[in-house]
Amino acid sequence: MRKSLTLLPVTAVLAAALALSGCSGTGGGMTDTQRNTAIGTGVGAVAGALISKGTGGKAGVGAAAGAVVGGIGTYIWSANMEKRKQEMQAATQGTGIDVSQTADNRLKLDIPSDVSFDTGRYDIKSNFAPILNQLAQGLRSTPNAVVHIVGHTDSTGSDAVNNPLSLNRANATRDYLAMRGANANSIYTEGRGSYEPIASNATADGRARNRRVEIFMGETQ
Repeated sequence: MRKSLTLLPVTAVLAAALALSGCSGTGGGMTDTQRNTAIGTGVGAVAGALISKGTGGKAGVGAAAGAVVGGIGTYIWSANMEKRKQEMQAATQGTGIDVSQTADNRLKLDIPSDVSFDTGRYDIKSNFAPILNQLAQGLRSTPNAVVHIVGHTDSTGSDAVNNPLSLNRANATRDYLAMRGANANSIYTEGRGSYEPIASNATADGRARNRRVEIFMGETQ
């Protein structure tokens, strides 16, 4: 039976937000932007740790990734990032990969299973490699980049299988980028198993959409 992840994260996140918001008092010396970034980073760390723990990953890794994701306002959409986006749009044209700019100024690649990984496997497919080669090239040109890779599965099988599989897919993606010259120390990985479907698992098409990898690239100030 799957453990509930709802009540505890909400309580912990609220506590973290309240604690961090104490910095906003008249002697805290923080601007609104700095305070919001601190709150977002702290809350993201708590949520990331809980998600990672709940899906079988290491809480420390989840916290680090969550802190990166939670630090709203820490990313910039520069001319360099716009160039990276255009490069990835050209490299992924006709593949079914969605390339977008997120609300917090990160480049997002949403990579479906027919491009990324075969069912039940985490070795890089041949048609996925050229996409990662282009991304690695962009990362080599962006030394202050931070990358967050999230692996997902469909609901077929148990959490005992899906949770490590989703993390292995994220790690395999990171390792490939590192072999192509990207800085592995700035790449965070996370496996979320079948916890975050984007389509119904009742159909083959829906399950295929849920088996995916998401790659977020942000440029820090």
